Amino acid sequence: MATIELKGKGAIVTGAASGIGLGIARALAQAGANVVLADIQEETLNNARNEIAALGAQAFALRLDVSDGDAVRAAAAQAEKLLGKVHLVFNNAGVELSGMPLEGYEGREWDWIIGVNVYGVLHGIRHFLPLIRKHGEGGHVVNTASVAGFWVNPDIRFGPYSMTKYAVVALSEALEQDLKDSGIGVSVLCPGPVRSRLYESTVNRPLRFGGAYRRAGSERLRDSLASGMEPDEVGARVLRGIRERELYIFTHKQTKEWLAVRFRRILDAFDRVV
Repeated sequence: MATIELKGKGAIVTGAASGIGLGIARALAQAGANVVLADIQEETLNNARNEIAALGAQAFALRLDVSDGDAVRAAAAQAEKLLGKVHLVFNNAGVELSGMPLEGYEGREWDWIIGVNVYGVLHGIRHFLPLIRKHGEGGHVVNTASVAGFWVNPDIRFGPYSMTKYAVVALSEALEQDLKDSGIGVSVLCPGPVRSRLYESTVNRPLRFGGAYRRAGSERLRDSLASGMEPDEVGARVLRGIRERELYIFTHKQTKEWLAVRFRRILDAFDRVV
């Protein structure tokens, strides 16, 4: 499969107002791509759009709740009008719940994290992917999971988040199979700690899921992210992964051993099969 040329291409990035999404948008702009930035945080999103436009790219802001399938469908139509052609899709928006045992979370919290982290990616596949298929020129889809999509952090009690990110890994693997020989590449981004405000996700929870709130227990995650990788480093890594057609895009070498411990435990379990 040929290496994709990014200059002049149209890209949609969800969760683009800050963190990894903004890092990806910066990298795209620096590579000459034009970007639709989508996010639920309207004021922060407009600031991000201005920043990306200042880099010389065409940049557009769309307020979007990715858990709302109808809203994603409408955003896809609007993005196509703004960009002309869409070649690159980044299903990046995500939220987190952590810090307590699974039984302590209420129903609306589960609905919200699954709505954003799982259905948000599914909606992106359903409504953004056809825009790439439409022009027949090929492209690439990147779904943001996490190293937590392969391993549950025992210190941060990351169960709900990991559950959804495991799903994103499986969705991405299935999508790669679906798009074989289509000219459309697939990657799943699996970063370790990245400097962001992911731990404040709950302040953006929509009203239909119970509205904004603050939950105690995210201090360990906050401290972990404070010393994490810069979003711009992640953005550059993602573009390299696209150019090299990598399915799994990892960012932190040290996470390899975390996964190795889990995989050894799984493989060792087969020794007990009669």
